[in-house]
Amino acid sequence: MKAPLSWIKDYVDVPAHVTTDELTRRLTLTGLKLEAVESPGREITGPLVIGRVLTMEPEPQKNGKTINWCTVDVGDANGTGEPQGIVCGAHNFAPGDLVVTVLPGGVLPGGFAIGARTTYGHLSAGMICSARELGLGEDHDGIIVLPPDAGEPGQDVRPVLGLDEEVIELEVNPDRAYALSLRGIAREVLVSVEGADRFRDPAVRDTPAPNADGHPVVVEDPAGCPVFVARKVTGFDPTAPTPDFMVRRITAAGMRPISLAVDVTNYVMLETGRPIHGYDADKVQGAIVVRRAREGERLTTLDGTTRELDPADLVVTDDSGIIGLGGVMGGETTEMSGSTTSILVEAAHWDAVSMFRTGRRHKITSEAGRRNERGVDPTICEAAADRVVELLVEHGGGQAHPGVTVVGSPPAVPAIRMAAELPQRVAGLPIDPRTVVASLQAVGCRVDADGAEVEVVPPPWRPDLTDPEDLTEEVIRLVGYDAIPSVLPTPPSGRGLTRAQRLRRRIGRTLAGEGFVEVVSFPFVGASDLDDLGLTAEDPRRDLLKLSNPLNAEAGFLTSTLLPGLLRTAGKNVGHGNDDVAIFETATVTLPRHAGPAAILPVDRRPTDEEFAALDAALPAQPLHLAVVAAGDADSGGWWGESRPVTWADAVEAVRSVAAALGLEVTASAVELAPWHPGRCAELSVDGEVVGHAGEVHPTVCQAFGLPKRSVAAEVDLDLLMARAVDLRRAPSFSSYPVAKEDVALVVDTGVPAAEVEGALREGAGELLESIRLFDVYTGEQVGPGRKSLAYALRFRAPDRTLKEGEAAAARDSAVALAAERTGATQRA
Repeated sequence: MKAPLSWIKDYVDVPAHVTTDELTRRLTLTGLKLEAVESPGREITGPLVIGRVLTMEPEPQKNGKTINWCTVDVGDANGTGEPQGIVCGAHNFAPGDLVVTVLPGGVLPGGFAIGARTTYGHLSAGMICSARELGLGEDHDGIIVLPPDAGEPGQDVRPVLGLDEEVIELEVNPDRAYALSLRGIAREVLVSVEGADRFRDPAVRDTPAPNADGHPVVVEDPAGCPVFVARKVTGFDPTAPTPDFMVRRITAAGMRPISLAVDVTNYVMLETGRPIHGYDADKVQGAIVVRRAREGERLTTLDGTTRELDPADLVVTDDSGIIGLGGVMGGETTEMSGSTTSILVEAAHWDAVSMFRTGRRHKITSEAGRRNERGVDPTICEAAADRVVELLVEHGGGQAHPGVTVVGSPPAVPAIRMAAELPQRVAGLPIDPRTVVASLQAVGCRVDADGAEVEVVPPPWRPDLTDPEDLTEEVIRLVGYDAIPSVLPTPPSGRGLTRAQRLRRRIGRTLAGEGFVEVVSFPFVGASDLDDLGLTAEDPRRDLLKLSNPLNAEAGFLTSTLLPGLLRTAGKNVGHGNDDVAIFETATVTLPRHAGPAAILPVDRRPTDEEFAALDAALPAQPLHLAVVAAGDADSGGWWGESRPVTWADAVEAVRSVAAALGLEVTASAVELAPWHPGRCAELSVDGEVVGHAGEVHPTVCQAFGLPKRSVAAEVDLDLLMARAVDLRRAPSFSSYPVAKEDVALVVDTGVPAAEVEGALREGAGELLESIRLFDVYTGEQVGPGRKSLAYALRFRAPDRTLKEGEAAAARDSAVALAAERTGATQRA
């Protein structure tokens, strides 16, 4: 909200010693955060003075344009006292008029420097300015003609035009709609700035009593429109200009002047906070009726858009049909135009929730809707309408019609009971009951103190005050947020990280040590994401939970797998030149249970255990998953050697590292599953239970997500892993005795997994086996077609003695024998 300082001071007296910085600092401390302080004339430098036109000689040009060669008295501002010769293309002034003149050396907004130059055969030394050239409005057709009493030629014109005016821009929270008006900001200045006095409420005025001569109005939905006020102005001059003060203030407040009739309604809205709508009264046919829209009804609004209405929309109608969306936007058929001579003024109070939903439904944003949907004072409709009529009559030459229509009455504001010591307890400050009462009265509340409690009736312009906590906030902000001490809470003893937290940190440290970087992705997907993963129509991961209000229409479901977001993130990194990517994410996925709608639990009592159980049963399962994606090189190349690209084994090894950190051992077996490459996908199990999959991503999936071929990925269920995790792992034991090394090469069918062979060797070797490592895989003529050679390094060691000759060989032979029995392996010579 932008507010000219002089406009604020129309309604509240601010001590002369209070600077703008101090005023805005106090407003910020009490909740209206300062965004900026602006001045319309800040960009204007140099001589900008009042000039009196002495002569004006029209000179037609060959291009069909007529210019005026003028002499302008600028007093002593030019240093000589002689009249200034200036060429001007405008024609809305005459000799004797006072005009705004910028002399050579001046600079106008946009860096437009003014100098003496020859144009149209004359030496033009300066410029006679329009409102647009000074940044005061959009009018560029004519120059600004000042009132006869504006001042003497040569005087600085900035104070006359308000160019030295300071405009403060404040950030207004959605629950404080009253501050979207000068009335509300002035009231905040009164309670925030020490010494501020004499608040003059622009909404307090004598208004005529309603009578039977007003325009007929019927409100069929009093809950949606509790108050509807209608007044009429006849004999209005549609060509009457908007007065300069109004143009300056509307422009400074961030709105664009349009015409007198529209500008007056906007001016009163900025002044009081009450949105006003004006109809061309000659176009309104019959009585006005406020009701809900009916199925299939349409309305062409003022922006020229034809809208399909919803039965929940509040509409204003006459005998011709719908003429406006109540509180949001008027209709095209009754729009005020350049020929409007009779204006019907509407000042109505609308239900804020209905206004919000209608505005979002039709994607309409406006200054009026912004206020209506946040809640406006319902008691000032008559005053606001009367103020509009007054300004239209005063500046538009019209006459106020004697008829006054008032339908309905403002809804009553319920009282709130609050413990007088609640603000003190919340803030940790000594706030006595007298301060509580005085603070609440200062913001407009009616307060009745009753011992240890106070009964408070909030003012009608504060619909956000609904409970004791709201009132507590009002007291504390006036006492001063800066007075609240910063006290760190004392942590309870005997508590630390939960088991799940400790395990998750252990997992994160393990993956970071393996070279992975943690990322966070949005948990939203669409059908196209699952298509990119190559999932079949029967894949259970396509069973998704649909969002009722998605951020993106193309991603309207909660994901059942972390891979789409992680693959997309990796693809973006590759697309930005980061060719070597290794990332991971831990997050929940959503798996619908299709248990029916969730029960609505009561609020007047604690739900029963059965009700809690029913609610839990209706919620989708949300297991914690871990996913990793890697692309490019696993090890960078350089003078130390060649680089090594990532392979499917790196994805499997990442999961094995996590499992080892949790004290678990993962078994891998071959399987086919999207989005992994057939034959390069491993199913990962712990104690016989499948926990996830890892391997090389299918080339078509890589292409869909912008990744290079041979990229790898893994996804596992962390809940399953952490449920089996060892909280305190036993430290490994080390033997000081010498190691015995044995290598074996076994030939098996190509379909036999290396992990199966390794498992048989490990079991057959017995307790003396310290480690086993696959160091070579060979296929070729020497082993025959359909066969492969797997070479393993076996290391044997006893913890308490040196192995005797033949012990290691015997353990090796036992291992080979068991591998031959289980996998059909034969030892390669």
